[in-house]
Amino acid sequence: MFKRKKFTLPLPTRTLDLGERTLVMGVLNITPDSFSDGGQYLDSEMAVARALEIERAGADILDIGGESTRPGSISIPVQEEMRRVIPALEKLRGHLKIPISIDTSKSEVAEAAIKHGAEIINDVTALHVDKRLAEIAAKWKVPLILMHMRGEPRTMQEKPFARDVMRDVSAGLRRSVAVARRAGVAKSQIILDPGIGFGKSAQQNFELLARLPEFARLEFPLLIGTSRKGFIGHALGGAPREERAWGTAATIAASILGGVHIVRVHDVAEMVQVARVTDAIANPGSVASRRKSK
Repeated sequence: MFKRKKFTLPLPTRTLDLGERTLVMGVLNITPDSFSDGGQYLDSEMAVARALEIERAGADILDIGGESTRPGSISIPVQEEMRRVIPALEKLRGHLKIPISIDTSKSEVAEAAIKHGAEIINDVTALHVDKRLAEIAAKWKVPLILMHMRGEPRTMQEKPFARDVMRDVSAGLRRSVAVARRAGVAKSQIILDPGIGFGKSAQQNFELLARLPEFARLEFPLLIGTSRKGFIGHALGGAPREERAWGTAATIAASILGGVHIVRVHDVAEMVQVARVTDAIANPGSVASRRKSK
């Protein structure tokens, strides 16, 4: 069993310890067309209610996004993305205790979100669309999540897949890290995500999960997002996304045992349970420590 390295992640208002236990990032898509929950939380009041629900369910981080990156999706203008996310951020300020991550590939959106309380930038393009995101992260001293994507959402599942997915992902992430570091982002504030489902075949997604410990060589905390994705449905004989919770649970457990520090999920309460039990398997002594402290 792989033993993950521990990291300290500085945020503007607090510090997160990574590796002692798995952190759960709850997803809130304020979009009309995200693959899993598009259209459910476009109204800012509904988005706020869902955010608070995610916190109550046990999430450690809230990830808010205003632009869908599902296969086949098309980028939207900056102002439209801001119109979706900023009102919710304004209403959440002072009411949400967990830190907020802004899921965007646009520096203007990221900076506006930070001014309204976001403390982490989650860039699914790993700086390929807007390198200025790294400058914003450095300026505001917020963590930057770099996710590997092969191609772009509109065509990523149509283009030829990499012959060697591990080499492709590792090389791509190394290049993105170099861009971020040149822009002044501290090494301690970079998190890597191999980008499950983003320009990879179903087989390659499972290979990435099976070989997650190899990414520890990059010496950064790891985040994974497998929740309800198509490769899970593929393994389940075509199960629709609303019937992939148990399959998602298996990938979450495997990811944690493979050394991942943060898991990004939709079904927060259920996956918090998966994370806590898997943490106990990875570190049985932690259960005894918790019992003594009660």
